[in-house]
Order: sequence, then C-alpha cells, then structure tokens
Amino acid sequence: MYWGVDIGSTYTKIIGLDENKNIIDKAVIPTIINQDETVAEYLKDKKVEMIVGTGYGRYMIEEYFSCPIISEIKAHAKGAYFFNEEVDVVIDLGGQDSKIIKLDGTGGFTDFRMNDKCAAGTGKFLEIAASRMGLDIGKFASLGYDADKELEISSMCAVFAESEVISLMAKKEKAENICFAVHDSIASRLASMAKKYTNNSKVVFFSGGGALNNFLKDLLSKRLEKEIYVSSEPQLNGAIGAALSGYEICQEI
Repeated sequence: MYWGVDIGSTYTKIIGLDENKNIIDKAVIPTIINQDETVAEYLKDKKVEMIVGTGYGRYMIEEYFSCPIISEIKAHAKGAYFFNEEVDVVIDLGGQDSKIIKLDGTGGFTDFRMNDKCAAGTGKFLEIAASRMGLDIGKFASLGYDADKELEISSMCAVFAESEVISLMAKKEKAENICFAVHDSIASRLASMAKKYTNNSKVVFFSGGGALNNFLKDLLSKRLEKEIYVSSEPQLNGAIGAALSGYEICQEI
C-alpha cells in the first residue's frame, strides 16, 4: 500500500494505492490540532509500504513518520496526469489558496501561479458567505442556477467582500442572486489567474474541494470559454499525487 497524505488548511485527505495504482482506501477528515496523530490513528491498522506527505501540514507528516514530502504543486500535477494524460493546465481551489499549474505533458510542471494572499478567491469565502446567509454549503452551491440578476462583488479582500454580502442581504436581494455574485467573483479571479496558461490549452483540469461545486465549475468554464475536466476525486487530487510519488520512489529502490 502506498499512501498519500495531503494536510490542507481545512481538510486532510488520505489516499491508499495498491501495487497496480488502484485507489482502494480514501478519507477526508477536518484538519485540527495534532493532525499528524490523527493521521497515524487512521493508518495504524493499515498495510503501509510508503507514505508521502504534501499540503500545508506536510512537515509534521515528515517529522512524525520520517517519510518523504513533496510540494502541493508537484502533487497536483501528478494527480491530474494520473486521471487524464492530456491535461496541460490544473486549476486548484482549496480552502486557503488557489493555484494555477502548467503541466509539461509527463506529469511534471513547468510553471505555476498561486493566490495565498487573501481568502476572497478561495473556498473559504464560499463557506463564509454560506454561513453568513444561514445556508449549508451544498444548498449554497446550487442556488446560483436560479439567479435572475447578475450582481457583482468587487472587493479583493475577504473581509470587505463579506461586508458586500451583508450589504446585499440588507438590501433584500434574493439569495439566488447573492449566491451568483459570490461564485462569479471567485470564478472571475480564477479565470484572471489562469488566462495566461489556458489560451492554447487542450484540457483544463479543476481540482480541490472547490471542484465539487458544479455551479462554480460552470461559471469558470464560461469565463475561460473552455470545457472544464473534473475527475471522480477532485478533492483528493493532491493526496493521489503524493501516493503516486511514493509508488515511484519504491519502484526505484
């Protein structure tokens, strides 16, 4: 068993691959304090050939298990290539940042851009807006399809963007229209970051927890004027890339 552990800012993703690189174990758990111990508890009765860590918490995994680690960029490139070898651009939307990765055609990458300065262009803003409106994230993710007015949220800062949501609520704007505005603001930021790489791309791959949101995917596709590919396990993409790296390390030994 080859394990990839992606400790993100909001969730920790764990993937187990067998000797044929089939996914035979997976988990998504909230990231809390002492997450290395939580991961160890999950893996204690599992067969472990190799563990590779990635994500914000990869260094605690490295220290706890004395195992290799790889960057999130490398992990997402490997994960995307695993699902579709024609992918040449990855757009990853996580809880705390967003990443645009240009692939090299072999599962590696040649360039990337990253937004980790403010939560306004990340999955966290979706959670903040949904919570502020008293909606669960699943319901919030689908409301925008019924919007009848294309409202805008222009603030680049999550704090000010949240204030815009509050202002729209105070004006009695429909929930569907506010939902559209929140999603479109994120799609706009992602598209702006990605345009440099997607103009001549073949396949654009959307990963991270944000890729589970079909409305956001559709808005991003419209903004980029490209079809967007989403795998069967978009939130686990980084963990899959880490597990594949572990598999490759073992083949070289």
